[in-house]
Amino acid sequence: MTDLPDIGLGTWQNEDPEQCADSVATALEMGYRHIDTAEIYGNEESVGDGLATADVPRDEIFLATKVHGESTSLSYDGVIETAHNSLDRLGVEAVDLLYVHWPTGDYDPEETLSAFEELREEGVTERIGVSNFEPSTVERALDVLDVPLFANQVEMHPLLQQEELLAHAEEHDYHLVAYSPLSRGDVFDVPEITEIAGKHDVSEAQVSLAWVREKGAYPIPKATSETHIRDNFESLALELDDEDVAAIDDIDRETRHIDYQAAPWH
Repeated sequence: MTDLPDIGLGTWQNEDPEQCADSVATALEMGYRHIDTAEIYGNEESVGDGLATADVPRDEIFLATKVHGESTSLSYDGVIETAHNSLDRLGVEAVDLLYVHWPTGDYDPEETLSAFEELREEGVTERIGVSNFEPSTVERALDVLDVPLFANQVEMHPLLQQEELLAHAEEHDYHLVAYSPLSRGDVFDVPEITEIAGKHDVSEAQVSLAWVREKGAYPIPKATSETHIRDNFESLALELDDEDVAAIDDIDRETRHIDYQAAPWH
């Protein structure tokens, strides 16, 4: 699959094996085509079970996983080994997108990203991404890579609007993938979002996801129940008008669940 689907299923904290497999299969059979996981989530095998269970051909699914520097290693050999282990756990021959999960641990742009390029040449991954990178660390990666950077996955939602990263992604021609697009449930308590939800007779979650897409990013909300998986998916039918988007843009409140400034590598 070449294009990044407009919405994906996040699997962070989806640690119960049966529940994880069921939620992945449910999402795929409902119409989702983007599944996001990571080595450090400890659920790649369960995600693979869900992929195998769903009656959806592998070549119709955009599958992404990540290599984390704290749980394994972002050295050249560490990246190669971890990526191959991820394929084994997922039960696939390749992933569509492989991320550097954080610029931490023994992350070294030249060494780490050369391993990612080697994996791309091997066919282990079709695309290279980074996650939790600020513009400066993205630019360093862009300088090192000889192939295009496909995406940067970051926290983004109406309470953390990431204007700088959105502009940077557009300028440098990579995608911004939004995790925690519902601000871990905070969007349900924002009056502006609740008002827009009532106007369109939809949930606050759908409003938040539609806003993220309107800004040019790709949300990957996590969900385990069929009800929430469906509600999130139905956001694809919601079109916010200019007034709605402006009202959300003007929200005077910021919530950041992942603080890059406090991170040990900063």
